Amino acid sequence: MASAWWSCLFLALLSCLAAAGFPRSPSRLLGKRSLPEGVVNGIEVYSTKVSCKVTSRFAHNVVTTRAVNRADTAKEVSFDVELPKTAFITNFTLTIDGVTYPGNVKEKEVAKKQYEKAVSQGKTAGLVKASGRKLEKFTVSVNVAAGSKVTFELTYEELLKRHKGKYEMYLKVKPKQLIKHFEIEADIFEPQGISTLDAEATFITNDVLASALTKSFSGKKGRVSFKPSLDQQRSCPNCTDSLLDGDFTITYDVNRESPGNVQVINGYFVHFFAPQGLPVVPKNVVFVIDISGSMQGRKMQQTKDALLRILQDVKEDDYLNFILFSSDVTTWKESLVQATPQNIQLAKEFVKNIKVEGATNINDALLRGIEMLKKAREEHLIPERSTSIVIMLTDGDANTGESRPEKIQENVKKAIDGEFPLYNLGFGKYLNYNFLDSMALENNGFARRIYEDSDADLQLQGFYEEVARPLMTGVEVEYPHNDIQDLTQNTYQHFYDGSEIVVAGQLVDKDMSHFKADVKGHGALNDLTFTEEVDLEEMEKARKEQDYIFGNYIERLWAYLTIEQLLDKRKNSHGEEKENLTAQALELSLKYHFVTPLTSMVVTKPEDNDDQTAIADKPGDDPSASSVVPVMAYQVSYQPPQVTYVDGDPHFIIQVPEKDDAICFNIDEDPGTVLRLIQDPVTGLTVNGQIIGDKAGSPDSKARKTYFGKLGIANTHVSSRIEVTPEKITLWNGDTPSTFSWLDTVTLTQDGLSVKINKKKNMVISFGDGVTFVVILHEVWKKQPAHHDFLGFYVVEGHRMSAQTHGLLGQFFHPFDYEVFDIHPGSDPTKPDATMLVKNHRLTVTRGSQKDYRKDASDGRKVSCWFVHNNGQGLIDGDHRDYIVPALF
Repeated sequence: MASAWWSCLFLALLSCLAAAGFPRSPSRLLGKRSLPEGVVNGIEVYSTKVSCKVTSRFAHNVVTTRAVNRADTAKEVSFDVELPKTAFITNFTLTIDGVTYPGNVKEKEVAKKQYEKAVSQGKTAGLVKASGRKLEKFTVSVNVAAGSKVTFELTYEELLKRHKGKYEMYLKVKPKQLIKHFEIEADIFEPQGISTLDAEATFITNDVLASALTKSFSGKKGRVSFKPSLDQQRSCPNCTDSLLDGDFTITYDVNRESPGNVQVINGYFVHFFAPQGLPVVPKNVVFVIDISGSMQGRKMQQTKDALLRILQDVKEDDYLNFILFSSDVTTWKESLVQATPQNIQLAKEFVKNIKVEGATNINDALLRGIEMLKKAREEHLIPERSTSIVIMLTDGDANTGESRPEKIQENVKKAIDGEFPLYNLGFGKYLNYNFLDSMALENNGFARRIYEDSDADLQLQGFYEEVARPLMTGVEVEYPHNDIQDLTQNTYQHFYDGSEIVVAGQLVDKDMSHFKADVKGHGALNDLTFTEEVDLEEMEKARKEQDYIFGNYIERLWAYLTIEQLLDKRKNSHGEEKENLTAQALELSLKYHFVTPLTSMVVTKPEDNDDQTAIADKPGDDPSASSVVPVMAYQVSYQPPQVTYVDGDPHFIIQVPEKDDAICFNIDEDPGTVLRLIQDPVTGLTVNGQIIGDKAGSPDSKARKTYFGKLGIANTHVSSRIEVTPEKITLWNGDTPSTFSWLDTVTLTQDGLSVKINKKKNMVISFGDGVTFVVILHEVWKKQPAHHDFLGFYVVEGHRMSAQTHGLLGQFFHPFDYEVFDIHPGSDPTKPDATMLVKNHRLTVTRGSQKDYRKDASDGRKVSCWFVHNNGQGLIDGDHRDYIVPALF
């Protein structure tokens, strides 16, 4: 009987949806609209080519996409590319019907002013910026007239690093539709000669890959070509969906007849060093492992799995120990122990029995590990010719003991005193990664983010394999002092098997005839010296006979390495030193047209069409000149994934991917007040929220608690509205309402709008491809009669929203920068205060945390942030009362 009742209710719900004009889709009730093959929404992307040219590990990549509007009206065309974190964009051009609009690299503040000037004039401007994520997303949207063609061309460069014995070129493939001419083409030239070359794709079968892929190498040249036909791109024999969605990776290595290789062109040199066949230096490893409460569950199990695999690979000559930290610090053994079979078995049993508890005391744990390694050396408990390493894994900020990041860094640097490297592994997305990165860099190591995916244990194991086989320590690359200048880093604490040392610089005398380099270091058995001597006249003769793939690559490689190292040094510098490093990196970024964290690329279109060619030829024009004001009818953004949201009391959280950090503030207003969260006059999207308060004041609270109890989401361009409360969801298509409860699980679609209700959890609202909101339902504990159920609102995708978007959340879709310094103890010893410079305001901010409830509406996930007091004053534009509106719609 109950089953029949639910069936009737379900049929009634479907009838309601149909009456309202919303196609119904509880699971997948909607079929795709029949369209000509290769044409999606009137747009045909008929060509995409990725052209890669690699010379001496330096890759020059050009991504070109061509599209045509087959529709009878103007349509939007999108171009998306995901780039490796280590890549620098060097150029972007947009060509519409034969007219090319260039991209110009400018100092970030200059570009920002140019961008803001265009916005203030009511024009949509283009801006390309670097972010700090592992993968950086470059996105362009352009309106194309009926019958018109558009070409996007993005150029970026990177130095391929040797990793586990191979150079890896990583390309993200996601064209989103079938493409008549799709091609990835890579030409590789290596003066040392190519020893191996391979390519693989994660998104197609080996049989398809074998027929679509060609690869070959001989001597110094290699070539890879991937050209899947239309049929090979299909997700099934008769489908119009593309299966090209995943990773395409090219790997290769070079001949190693000698440990080093020097190349010189036009007064610049690069020196590669990677000796083979050396015995492994024994290592002493202290694993410092976070076992605080936030490591509960999957993260801790994956950590254990990784440690158990690592223990299988530890050599018997090595020494090790484990330090666990939560609120307290505990050790497996009082001192380092040799990795004998018996001790390895005991270590495995110890790892299996690790339990999580308490808070996060990073400071004391690291100091304990450092002290243990130093004591072992002083007391001769470890081999004389061995090397030491500290590896720390954590998923959060320090919140007990010494919790100030800058003080922890100071303590750790003083304790290590340059004797051995520190490697920091950050588990998950919600941690202070900048802190881990800075601390590792100033102690001759590096940080690595471990992503919370199913292969997290393999990521941890993979990291250990990188540092498991040190072949040399105390490595120094020496050149005749008077012969070279502007040298990149030439000293290294460790050289690991499978990696490579790269040093570049300039020759004082371009006409010198001989070049000499000595590489010195300590090996497992004795001290080593490798000498490289090069006859530059003979090299020049050979170079002229060779077909080098692109011109001044050694000079650009030197600039790339120099900028990268200056930016790393800048992270831990202050005052005049930081200013000097910034100036040097900026000068090189502008000279070599690199988009770095100090520069932006503005894509410009002149106001007078007659001047288009002249503007393209003058990238250095005064940004205040009207002829270079960006006035495009399209958007360009270089935008990492980010989430901006409001949840709780109400707490506004602004994640800033460039800083790998977040800013937060509260709004304290009376119940019944409606606040403007988002308003975009170009797309027509508006989001407002109404505040509710507790049913009764809490005797334990000094201030009332307020939340969002009602949200109004509207798109004025298509006359659709959505009203969300903790009790129900009402949708209007024109004047016709449809009402649903949070007990429903249903998907609704209509004219580019998609709404998915997940029973008693959340709802996902998407406007086309590029704008996605998530509303969280918070049901309070029924034994707390003072509180109401309330809502959280999250913007998880917003790159299709225009540059004119504003509101308490909307204003932060635009690029903005801030600096935090003078971190010092606050009134709460667990929450330090600091000074923030933002939007020309100097603010006192407090380190705190809020919750992200997207994955867990009950407990949420902690997000550390800098809290801006006084209703966000100084951070938000104007006063918070400026955002009060009279009604929900």
